[in-house]
Amino acid sequence: MNEIRTLRQEEILESFSLSEFAFQYELTAEEKAERISSADPNQMWGYFVDGNMAAKLTLLNFRTWINGKSFAMGGIAGVATWPEYRRNGMVGQLLVQALKTMREQGQTVSFLAPFKFEFYRKYGWETYVDYLKYEIPVDKLPRFQAAEGSSILRVAKSEEILNPIYAEFAKAYNGMMERDADWWNNRYMKFKKGTAAVYTNAQGEQRGYVFYQVKDSAATIHELVFLDEEARRGLWKFIADHDSMITKVEVKAPVDDQLPFLVHDPKFKQEKITYFSARIVDVEAFLTEYVFEARDGAETIFLHISDGHADWNQGVYRLQFTDNGKAAVVAKLSEDEMPGEDQLLSCNIQTLTALFIGYQKAGFMARIERLQGSDELVSRLEDAIPRRTTYLADFF
Repeated sequence: MNEIRTLRQEEILESFSLSEFAFQYELTAEEKAERISSADPNQMWGYFVDGNMAAKLTLLNFRTWINGKSFAMGGIAGVATWPEYRRNGMVGQLLVQALKTMREQGQTVSFLAPFKFEFYRKYGWETYVDYLKYEIPVDKLPRFQAAEGSSILRVAKSEEILNPIYAEFAKAYNGMMERDADWWNNRYMKFKKGTAAVYTNAQGEQRGYVFYQVKDSAATIHELVFLDEEARRGLWKFIADHDSMITKVEVKAPVDDQLPFLVHDPKFKQEKITYFSARIVDVEAFLTEYVFEARDGAETIFLHISDGHADWNQGVYRLQFTDNGKAAVVAKLSEDEMPGEDQLLSCNIQTLTALFIGYQKAGFMARIERLQGSDELVSRLEDAIPRRTTYLADFF
């Protein structure tokens, strides 16, 4: 008999063993014991064949920022199948179950780190974020000056100190995690070694921080957060002042980062890396929460959405705008309420996700034939979606 269900406490060890096998790592006995004690079996789902665990995934409860608003997000992690059970559609069935569970829990959007993007696209997830990775030789580090009266002090790796700065930074991007104390203390800081330093301006305001490690003559910047240009320059001066200890700096940045333009010599290694995928779980609930671009005389939009793995999303939605266009009254229409074809914009759930997360624009999606509708309607939709860069500084 086959069944999909949450794990029992005594099955958590096997779940970790499957992860070790699939992702090719090994935990010490102490690490296993610690993870088992902190694991929540209600977040862990398994596909069982005759009582044996064949495949599994973990569904994590997170929140993410979209257009400056916090959304409940379901994070999919630890997806794995024992080799003798692979290519039998078990992961697909687990993902469908996860979608149902997320909807019940009010999680309107989901993120995951795909081992293969095309696989998860089949189930409605779509690429939503890239990041830049810099490798800067010490002789090409920025030559900025710190603002008069400012200071940078090394601090304890403390959620209470860093999170207020991080939270303001994260709100400016779409797809950043809203970190709680548990994430900071038991996931983020726990597994990264290094030093934290906070930038304070002349007015006494903490406006940025860097969390980094120096090892083998290289500075690895785990996280560089700044809330204004002054903080950026002050933090980079602090990093550059390590020049006697290092030969290079490695750092990640959002795709809109302008550091190469600001330095004296931008010819250093720069990579653009595609990272996570996202999926709208519940179209009606997501669009109801969504903050649209403010605009006068915002006209109604009709969206025809197809979703092969979440049938509750299939259908036509009417978006009637209020609050100067920033909010919408969203209604899923019945057959006798349908508008004419010439009033419809049509797409699948992947396209809708890429558009509303802010990763792609409506005009581009129409040109590549992933969004169908008149030019006027495409422009109307593009004008309604705020332009924000996507970014994710975390991993799960």
